[in-house]
Amino acid sequence: QIVLVSGHLDSWDVGQGAMDDGGGAFISWEALSLIKDLGLRPKRTLRLVLWTAEEQGGIGAEQYYQLHKENISNFDIVMESDEGTFKPSGLGFTGSAKARDIVKEVMTLLQPINVTDVYDDADGTDINYWMRDGVPGASLHDDLSKYFWFHHSQGDTMTVQDPNQMNLCAAVWTVVSYVIADMEEMLPR
Repeated sequence: QIVLVSGHLDSWDVGQGAMDDGGGAFISWEALSLIKDLGLRPKRTLRLVLWTAEEQGGIGAEQYYQLHKENISNFDIVMESDEGTFKPSGLGFTGSAKARDIVKEVMTLLQPINVTDVYDDADGTDINYWMRDGVPGASLHDDLSKYFWFHHSQGDTMTVQDPNQMNLCAAVWTVVSYVIADMEEMLPR
């Protein structure tokens, strides 16, 4: 059984892609690194996917889906961060009402950093195939007030990234992925 965390590596051709989507790739990598460094071993496999060709229509995600869809019942949740890594506020979530209730409970663990909201509908080109077929999905919600200042521009560089805000995003990704991967049962479909 798999909990998938992800971001995409390809960037728009005029920028470095630090925000879109280096930040999402980084916090996904960091989540697994933190879990390993803490010596935690969840009941399910945590899988990091660094998508490619998202900017060219999600070609990498479609290929991955085609290669793994026969095991779709083993995917517990698919998580994608692709809207920057500014100050987080919560998660977008797509799934059953029972699964949403569980995710809301998981998010209460993030009260100390004030990131507890669960919004309607996860969003992400790379996880849409899975959600369409009933796999619960989550996407990071963060402060988008500056996102389009840099999105697909030459300004999308590492100077846009705030290490403290990225750490908060990584904390959200770490807690959510680990807790869901360690629950007794998979999220209800």
